[in-house]
Amino acid sequence: MREITEHREFAGRFEPSAAVEIRARVTGHIESIGFADGDLVQAGQLLFAIDPRPYRARLDEARASLASAAAQLELADRELRRAEQLAGNAVSRATLEQHQQQKKMADAARELAEATLNRAEIELGFTEVRAPFTGRISNRRLDIGALVTDGTMLTTVVALDPIYFVFDMSEHDLLTYEEAVRRGGLPTMYGRQIPVEAKAQRDNDWPYQGIIDFVDNRLEAGAGTIRTRARISNTNQLLTPGQFGRVRLPFTGSYTAMLVPETALLTDQNRRVLLVASADDTIRSVPVELGPHQPGGLRIVRGGISPDDRVVISGLLRARPGQKVTPQRGDAVPGASDTLATN
Repeated sequence: MREITEHREFAGRFEPSAAVEIRARVTGHIESIGFADGDLVQAGQLLFAIDPRPYRARLDEARASLASAAAQLELADRELRRAEQLAGNAVSRATLEQHQQQKKMADAARELAEATLNRAEIELGFTEVRAPFTGRISNRRLDIGALVTDGTMLTTVVALDPIYFVFDMSEHDLLTYEEAVRRGGLPTMYGRQIPVEAKAQRDNDWPYQGIIDFVDNRLEAGAGTIRTRARISNTNQLLTPGQFGRVRLPFTGSYTAMLVPETALLTDQNRRVLLVASADDTIRSVPVELGPHQPGGLRIVRGGISPDDRVVISGLLRARPGQKVTPQRGDAVPGASDTLATN
């Protein structure tokens, strides 16, 4: 008897939690490259520098244009104030309206100069191509000196921590989980609170932890599955996008279960059975209802035996139903010596 939580396993693939194509935003020659192919880059790290000289010249020109527009606006403003003071005497109505119009034109010219300056600053900033987030970078598509234009592909970056694990859950598994939620033993599938454990193909245990953070809004009609995604912590960056792996998540709350060694289970036609020693030490065959596999080579038994039954766990090749035996107490662990023992 053991306090356990039942888990179910699903196969799937690891995917990056973010992936972007790094493209040029301006035209120019690549002046420098700030990474080695395949590097782990940090958010904000300079990846490519495009020749900034033409864009600095445009910025200087825009600043001069803004200064000129500001001077024109100041002159138009003074002339308008002077005309307003003399209105009705030395200045006609038409002249006053002309100065008002000139002031509006000067305001518009300054706004245009400010917009041109902002655009020039943005374009100069685009000459430095930086990493949008921390992740693994691919190889560079172009070398120093190459001419790029707006939209030219430079490389790609993927985020590795956290990493996503995407898998398909069958309709039966989904309904089973929802039934456990209704019984109050588990959080809802859409609550983003379900803990999961993951492993790569060669892992023996479950070294990675995470949570379910996305469940699709409908089942795939043809396959009868629903797409599910877990967010997995990958601080050591050992998991790579594209890898196959497995994930397991709890399908029950904690409860006390009966477990027997897998090696104690026998097959009788289409049934799974256990050999049990009766009170008079006679062996009998008992059909059992089984649950999922458990760590340590154990198997959950849902029905067919009681916690007080003595189950034959070794010496199975010599034990026969109806046979009288002299049982000895054994440990419910796989690989026990081949002597007739019960637990």
